[in-house]
Amino acid sequence: MGQILNSIVFFLFFFSLSLNQVLSSDEELPKTFIFRVNSYSKPSIFPTHYHWYTAEFTEQTNILHTYDTAFHGFSAVLTRQQVASISNHPSILAVFEDRRRQLHTTRSPQFLGLRNQRGLWSESDYGSDVIVGVFDTGIWPERRSFSDMNLGPIPRRWKGVCESGEKFSPRNCNRKLIGARYFSKGHEVGAGSAGPLNPINETVEFRSPRDADGHGTHTASTAAGRYAFQANMSGYASGIAKGVAPKARLAVYKVCWKNSGCFDSDILAAFDAAVNDGVDVISISIGGGDGIASPYYLDPIAIGSYGAVSRGVFVSSSAGNDGPSGMSVTNLAPWLTTVGAGTIDRDFPSQIIIGDGRKFSGVSLYSGAALKGKMYQLVYPGKSGVLGDSLCMENSLDPKQIRGKIVVCDRGSSPRVAKGLVVKKAGGVGMILANGISNGEGLVGDAHLLPACAVGSNEGDIIKAYISSTANPTATIDFKGTILGIKPAPVLASFSARGPNGLNPQLLKPDLIAPGVNILAAWSDAVGPTGLDSDTRRTEFNILSGTSMAAPHVSGAAALLKSAHPDWSPAAVRSAMMTTASVLDNRNLPMLDEATGNNSTPYDFGSGHLNLGRAMDPGLVYDITNSDYVNFLCAIGYEPKVIQVITRKQEKCPVRKSSPENLNYPSFVAMFPVGSRKVASKTFIRTVTNVGPVNSVYRVNVESQIKGVTVTVRPSKLVFTEGVKKRSYVVTVTADTRNMKMDPSGAVFGSLTWTDGKHVVRSPIVVTQIEPL
Repeated sequence: MGQILNSIVFFLFFFSLSLNQVLSSDEELPKTFIFRVNSYSKPSIFPTHYHWYTAEFTEQTNILHTYDTAFHGFSAVLTRQQVASISNHPSILAVFEDRRRQLHTTRSPQFLGLRNQRGLWSESDYGSDVIVGVFDTGIWPERRSFSDMNLGPIPRRWKGVCESGEKFSPRNCNRKLIGARYFSKGHEVGAGSAGPLNPINETVEFRSPRDADGHGTHTASTAAGRYAFQANMSGYASGIAKGVAPKARLAVYKVCWKNSGCFDSDILAAFDAAVNDGVDVISISIGGGDGIASPYYLDPIAIGSYGAVSRGVFVSSSAGNDGPSGMSVTNLAPWLTTVGAGTIDRDFPSQIIIGDGRKFSGVSLYSGAALKGKMYQLVYPGKSGVLGDSLCMENSLDPKQIRGKIVVCDRGSSPRVAKGLVVKKAGGVGMILANGISNGEGLVGDAHLLPACAVGSNEGDIIKAYISSTANPTATIDFKGTILGIKPAPVLASFSARGPNGLNPQLLKPDLIAPGVNILAAWSDAVGPTGLDSDTRRTEFNILSGTSMAAPHVSGAAALLKSAHPDWSPAAVRSAMMTTASVLDNRNLPMLDEATGNNSTPYDFGSGHLNLGRAMDPGLVYDITNSDYVNFLCAIGYEPKVIQVITRKQEKCPVRKSSPENLNYPSFVAMFPVGSRKVASKTFIRTVTNVGPVNSVYRVNVESQIKGVTVTVRPSKLVFTEGVKKRSYVVTVTADTRNMKMDPSGAVFGSLTWTDGKHVVRSPIVVTQIEPL
């Protein structure tokens, strides 16, 4: 982790870094660049910033977007020489090249603790006047999940629009789907490899807010879908589908395009529009796609979300799907709520029976003709030693060796469902999809095009060993449908991205986890459940897995909390979720990690699993103001000009900078240098705000069985009255670094809890060692 802190040093070389990035290539093809402009330096002669930009910086025809709310500046298509010239202007604070991002791809509300007619659902009126903005691939508006039956009038503060486009008109909006926009300018310049101005592929896409991919429809209905009776996906997960905030209003911002990802310039334009339109919550299941976290001033999701949060909009973002690797979590800005993924207590089991009678458990959403117990010859193309064969890549399988057989394919490099299509084209009758070591035992269901079952790494190895040691290996696959009441649940999904935070390890990320495995939600009619072009099936609902599915659960939860507590800030809403999150599963035992089978840790789940039954009434919250975030940016070494790139304002850093770990966050990370020969201590200051009964007394309890570490809290009692709503306390973590025993993640963990007898306000504590700078 010494490398992490070393990386902080280069923040001070901001200008050379951002410009060198921009000017590092000799390419002369025009590309999209985003310019952060000092909004205060516009000469008064120009009536608008746009007039200034087109007069002083570049021609009208080059400009794609101008930004003036969540961000300030413009994006334009320029050569690198033109960029170098503009960058010398004193009003240009930063320049960065447009980058492509990727999507982080009906029982879950009950699993979160929501119940009809009582608790948070009834007290928030199911989120009825809260507006949730979803940044994704658009929406399929005809789905039952987006009905406006029995909804009241659109909130008066709404200023957004319903944009017309291909197969989409203002008539597609209603009192539920109150706004829809699409952003394609950055995509059309950047999507193709042949140079600029690549049109949208209208054979697979709609130039409108209509969803050609399915992902956006799924995330929107997860956050705020209405009740849809008799919902299922080809018979699986039957029941009533509903979002977390069924009466919340939806505003859809299409920034991602089928098979093309999502471009920063378009995402920034959506942040600008959504804040202007009047959304209360933004749900963004999009991330770097490369597992690398950019510094905040070069990350448009961080910059755009600061613009939203600083105006009171809650932003929920997915943590990424690059788990179980450590330090894989993305969307790290402290003003974002970063969400990992867990399982729910529903599963779709299938079983493999091999020729010697042994049985192996797996998962599948296959819904076609069953194998009915018939045994088929079993083959593993990977026996050849060729990687492409083992992965069942396109054109890798010889039909002579595959026809009429069940084929074992290794997971990785191509979509899981695409492997099944390769097997089917080669004449195979079924597929066993085997995890590698990196995926461990983590399984997700897929709506395969042929009888197929996913199995964990251990079972896969046993089945392969059976094939190589048996003269005539055979198998069949049996599909068991939908099973409820699975224990243990939740389990941390193996794909869910993990900490520590690669930018600022003093800040624990992800913040929490929410349901993200095998989630049933509405689906587009433009594509089959696998998303493959050759899948001609159409389904009203689909079952997907990913942190993309977890983030909208938290967006819907935020809508409920904002509806019940309109005066809460985004930080207070996040705090309520974090301090009431559960770290136990439905057996009342510590949550497990699907990848290893061991107990999971705060590096994996943050504060724990979202528990909305308790979040409505958290007792105390940790609030954070805009100036607190500015002080945090000063503390990590950002200069005022760099901070202005994020905040738009000309900021001043205090003469005595605070330490980054003193941001008023509901978690604690104590970092000590490696190799120190003495006892060292770290001090944290936190302030809690009482949102429970006026006269309350809270006492502290520290859970820490950490050898060589002591945690003290002063005062140990907090007394609140009508006149005293806020109280501060100091935590001191003292470590005898010679005697500390770290777990495999390189840290040890405990917790700090305040309780008044009714409310339990819990924060994780992480103690770790780092290489000194």
